[in-house]
Amino acid sequence: MLSTSLNLAQNKGMSFIYRSIFLSLLLVLLVKTGNTQVNIHTPNVRSVLYVGTGKEQPLIVGLGGSEGGNAWASDYWKPTRDRFVAKGYAFLALGYFGAAGTPPLLDKIALEDVYQNIQEATKDTNVKKSGIALIGGSRGADLALLLGSYYPEISCVVGLVASHAVFPGHTDHFTSSCWTFKDKELPFVPVNEAAIPFLIKRDLRGAFETMLLDSVAATKAAIPVEKIKGPILLLSATEDEICPSTPMSEAMIQRLKDKQFRYAMEHHAINGSHAKPLQRFDLVEAFLAKHYGVK
Repeated sequence: MLSTSLNLAQNKGMSFIYRSIFLSLLLVLLVKTGNTQVNIHTPNVRSVLYVGTGKEQPLIVGLGGSEGGNAWASDYWKPTRDRFVAKGYAFLALGYFGAAGTPPLLDKIALEDVYQNIQEATKDTNVKKSGIALIGGSRGADLALLLGSYYPEISCVVGLVASHAVFPGHTDHFTSSCWTFKDKELPFVPVNEAAIPFLIKRDLRGAFETMLLDSVAATKAAIPVEKIKGPILLLSATEDEICPSTPMSEAMIQRLKDKQFRYAMEHHAINGSHAKPLQRFDLVEAFLAKHYGVK
């Protein structure tokens, strides 16, 4: 009995020592890296801010697409986030629907709500107060372009498989806009009768191409990208099965040229499907280093 008690005491003592060593090493690691993350809650939006050790860290905001939730806060995107932080950026992973505390659907999302959360992130003492870069994928790319068009504080936009126009919200009736501004729905390209057969057979690209034949609606719903106060990078997919991202990106570049856009603009058409441009973050990182780099 005494021997058993002594063994238990020894085991508890060793366990305490191991835990102490682990916590000490963890503390040393945290002090060494200095990286921290902060949860930011604002009306209808939830985000996580990742910051490094330096002062005046330029802010990059990651906006997910129609998958919802906060994709940029996931383990999948951790290596990309970490690379940005290691290079001296602060990174904001932002969820605007489909997550706790956010709207359930991608429908009538208020641009002001998203921008308010971004502004809250700039209050962090390590984040640079001027200049904000947005990276968006798919519908998140549309959101990035819209935010840049409405808020001059946005100084760089990266759109991956972006649309050049606003489309309906993701409801079962398709009669409302994805986005609102000042309590008004942004004009959108409606689902016309000719697009319904494509939707029934789940041919999303065919549906979008048919909807865009309504040139009057497409013109009215066009994103005014020429109002963005900074460089724009677009990556599209030549064999996009979701939407005609390459023609839409080409349309935006032509619009920028027609409007005599004075900032840098690039479009890279990546061979492959809708997800293929997500594998070309080398282009994104090079563009940001050149036009939104850490000084």
